[in-house]
Amino acid sequence: MQKQTNLELTYKVAKPDKSLFEFVENFWMLHNPTNSDKQVVILPDGRVDVFFTESETDPFHITLLGIGTSPEQSTIKANRTTFAISFKPLATEYILKKSISHLLNKGENLPDNFWGFSTIDLKDFDLFCQKATQQIETLLPKEVDTRKQKLFDSIYSSNGAFSVAELSEKACWSSRQINRYFNHQYGISLKTYCNILRFRASFQHIKDGQLFPEQNFADQAHFIKEVKRLAGVNPKQLTQNQNDRFIQFSTLPDQ
Repeated sequence: MQKQTNLELTYKVAKPDKSLFEFVENFWMLHNPTNSDKQVVILPDGRVDVFFTESETDPFHITLLGIGTSPEQSTIKANRTTFAISFKPLATEYILKKSISHLLNKGENLPDNFWGFSTIDLKDFDLFCQKATQQIETLLPKEVDTRKQKLFDSIYSSNGAFSVAELSEKACWSSRQINRYFNHQYGISLKTYCNILRFRASFQHIKDGQLFPEQNFADQAHFIKEVKRLAGVNPKQLTQNQNDRFIQFSTLPDQ
């Protein structure tokens, strides 16, 4: 488990058991122990998150967030605690059993008793991870479409660098059918999703001050253009991360 404190915020992240790797990226916790709200920017990262949140002014609630395609201004309220499950997109079909196309750049509230969670589960992060793991294990499918498995394996292994044609060939699935699936299930095209993953794969490089493309960008100009489109600022402004406002950069481990 990784634990990190950046200015006033405390962050923990835990990897899932191997049995969940196909569907869960990680579990994490973010806590603002101060009496002041913290303004942050959330960058697109290709994940689907379920948040379990509580603060002094907000009662316990659970929120499902769809895939983001643009930077989002957000507020981490004073004394707020958030535990979360970050799902890989395939989990929406096989674990959550729903399309999230209507949640592009949006969120929706889930029932307060979703999967049996309540305010008491925000007291201990380790126990939260155990409970979430046990619940997800009961929902694991007996079979997964092999085309979708191959597709997402190729997307993740390349950090979104493969072209749509290459992914189609690797998955033995036509690009038209893949895009129909992506738009129906997630509300975006395959190419858009790959661009987000490629952008996200650059986070650590940019934080370390490597302001040139490490991933499969055509050239420096293309890299800067994509970063500005998805982050709202250029790579130099990202690496400066003034006031720790880009939360994903603030929670990345220092090298």
